[in-house]
Amino acid sequence: MGESVAHLTVREVGRVAESVLGRPLNVTSNTDIARDLAIDSLTLMNIVMELEDKFDMSIPLDRMAVIRTVGELGELIDELRTRD
Repeated sequence: MGESVAHLTVREVGRVAESVLGRPLNVTSNTDIARDLAIDSLTLMNIVMELEDKFDMSIPLDRMAVIRTVGELGELIDELRTRD
C-alpha cells in the first residue's frame, strides 16, 4: 500500500527543515517543531517560506500560530492544498 498524503507531506517538511537548518533530522508527525528541532521563530519562518515555494501556496501566519508539531504542519499544508 502507498504512503498517505499526510505522511509524504511530513517527509517533505522534514526535508525542507534539514535544508534550512543544514543538518540531518529525524522528523516524525509527533516531532515538536520548537522543542525537538530546537528552532526559533525566524528559522521557522524560513522553513515556512521554503514550504510555500515547494508547494506553490501561501500559509497564513494566523494558522501557524497554533501549529506545534510537524504532523500538524503537514495537515495544514494538505488542507490548504486541497482548497486550491
